[in-house]
Amino acid sequence: MAAPNVKTALTALGAVGAVGVGAAVWGVGIERYLFTLREHEVALLPAGSAPIRVLHLSDAHMAPWQRRKQRWIASLVDLHPDLIVNTGDNLGHADGLRGLRAAFAPFRGIPGVFVHGSNDHTAPSPRNPLKYFTGPSRIKTEAEPLDTGALDEYLTDDLGWADLNNAAARLEVAGLTIDAFGVSDAHRRWDRLDVVPDALEEARDDEPSELTLGVTHAPYRRVLDAFTEFGADMLFAGHTHGGQVRLPGVGALVANCDIPLRQARGLSVWSHRGTDLPLNVSAGLGHSIYAPVRFACPPEASLITLVAKDAPGQSARFGARSGIG
Repeated sequence: MAAPNVKTALTALGAVGAVGVGAAVWGVGIERYLFTLREHEVALLPAGSAPIRVLHLSDAHMAPWQRRKQRWIASLVDLHPDLIVNTGDNLGHADGLRGLRAAFAPFRGIPGVFVHGSNDHTAPSPRNPLKYFTGPSRIKTEAEPLDTGALDEYLTDDLGWADLNNAAARLEVAGLTIDAFGVSDAHRRWDRLDVVPDALEEARDDEPSELTLGVTHAPYRRVLDAFTEFGADMLFAGHTHGGQVRLPGVGALVANCDIPLRQARGLSVWSHRGTDLPLNVSAGLGHSIYAPVRFACPPEASLITLVAKDAPGQSARFGARSGIG
């Protein structure tokens, strides 16, 4: 007969194992399909302006068989967005564009902007998913190349979105002039911050705009600081997956970049040299097909409603109200 302390140890071990199995079943089989809309309201627009609804999409990591995800993304057109900001990593498979076409087709004609993540250029490769928690992922030079040209042609020519990869563009959205600029994936050091000011000046052509947006895939500090200095009014990013696996009461364990972990998901304030800007980091819509898990971090899109600075209840430089739907 086993001693009481042995029985206690075996019981505890069994309980831990059961919790681990349950968490794995939840994260792999359930939560990664619980698509969530995260909603925020930010006061940035000139006094008297009508609201602008910005749909922030990121990290779809699309594979052609992910029809549940495709249907959910397509349904977001019912939110009637005025502008779409796409912060990259759209592809997750060599044939991912087929899935993206199904997901994004309803957005045709809605103004939008996009930047690249590394998975818009190269396909994911098998790797130990536990390495995700050891720090920023390493670059694999032998990764399978994807048809980035076909992706860009679809986003620009078919959907009508502006390419902000180390570039800038001017858009007319709901009667307001918006300047937007961005960089390619900073995680791969494809960002060319040196060319952005000239691109922004060219897009402006000496004509002021009502709003300026900075867009990046990976929210590295150097990029967010530079965007602040370039005159952005709000910053958008993805890449972090919100940590992908979060601990209740703790939050993200990793961000896959150097942003503070507390800012790895959602709306926060980015501060640089006395300037405070709203920063929205999307936890993203997907995951690598080789790490199909989400825990305490459901896949998401963000609806940012920009309102006038004189809107009721807004007293700070920018005010915000948040919620999850």
